[in-house]
Amino acid sequence: MSYLEHFKLTEQPFRLTPDPDFVYWSKQHARAKAYMESTIWLADGFVVITGEIGSGKTTLLQTFLTELPDDVVYAVVSQTQLTPTQFLQTVLAEFGFKPFNKRKVELLDMLNMFLIEQYANGKKVVLIVDEAQNLSKKVLEEVRMLSGIETHKEKVLRIILAGQPELKDTLESPSLKQLVQRVRLRFHIGPLDRREMAEYVEHRLSVAGRGEGDVFVGEAYRAVHTYTGGVPRLVNTLCDTSLLIAYGDDKNQVSEREVMSAVEELGWKAHEYSSGEFKMPELVHDTSKTENLTHIEVLCRGEKIAEHNFPPGRVIIGRSPDNDIYIKSKFVSRHHAQLVTDENGCTIEDLNSTNGVFLDDVRVKRHKLQTGDIIQLGIHELVYADLRAQQAELESDDDEDSVVTEHQA
Repeated sequence: MSYLEHFKLTEQPFRLTPDPDFVYWSKQHARAKAYMESTIWLADGFVVITGEIGSGKTTLLQTFLTELPDDVVYAVVSQTQLTPTQFLQTVLAEFGFKPFNKRKVELLDMLNMFLIEQYANGKKVVLIVDEAQNLSKKVLEEVRMLSGIETHKEKVLRIILAGQPELKDTLESPSLKQLVQRVRLRFHIGPLDRREMAEYVEHRLSVAGRGEGDVFVGEAYRAVHTYTGGVPRLVNTLCDTSLLIAYGDDKNQVSEREVMSAVEELGWKAHEYSSGEFKMPELVHDTSKTENLTHIEVLCRGEKIAEHNFPPGRVIIGRSPDNDIYIKSKFVSRHHAQLVTDENGCTIEDLNSTNGVFLDDVRVKRHKLQTGDIIQLGIHELVYADLRAQQAELESDDDEDSVVTEHQA
């Protein structure tokens, strides 16, 4: 009897090679994918995704690519230890050119003409750079220049940079300030917590053909998380080794004992995420300490069902649970619209939804909101309020009360 037959599996559940069929949508991975998808909706889409080694970035990119619509043309650059000229040659080669005897100025001209031509043909062009932490600052400056190519109406190249945490550090360099200003969204994929990790393992076993009955039992998941920190690639290695040990001992389930035997065989110590020896990087989009500026009440058929306060930044609205404002409705697209809040106020943008975004029964693509505006999404309504305006009114009222009190005194 083979390893797979022993555990009633049809294929290996914990292969290390990226496979979109096995992708598990943790909240973080779903958010990262939504941000990548935003490059298709937005003409000036430029997204940076970072994550630890083995966090699932490459699998995420492959899944994103398999779901791209027919009107999208893309290039993927994975070899990133390149000079600026080599980088441009690689990009053009991905788009089907043979540019290797061209000078840099000729390469830029070829790429510019290609992008304009694709735009004229109704195509959207996406450049995806994996392992982007290896890009030199000179190449990153070239990326900035490419992101600015535009027609008289809009930019014509969408860009996704994916890499290890060092990419985030590189982008903090003062010399790359102009590049960072072009970036619309940044997100860091952290490790899975213990619950998500257990769901991840169960998901992979299910995809691999496992039916009823638990494979990992008792304190096995606690031990797996302790020694992997919830990093998917490490989880795969430890779980696979644990299954092999259980198979060798003719056991149908994996307990803490088998996991610890696997840990000893691999020579591992408790992972830095679990031991607390390593400080996890903060999520780039985490603005929990920032003052909230936007208030949204969500109504369904006139009844309030939720309310939210948000700091500056982007808020995605849709029927997928990974959205910041989750609306479970057949009339709402998976990622329907977004709110963008900055020091100048808040703007609603339609993300190419099926049923549209309406204000006062007028469909809008992009609209600067005023306090009291009602956004209509199917049978739901979102009532907007600027918290700064409310606070200003309260302070004004307090000043008036103070003047009246002094006058009376």
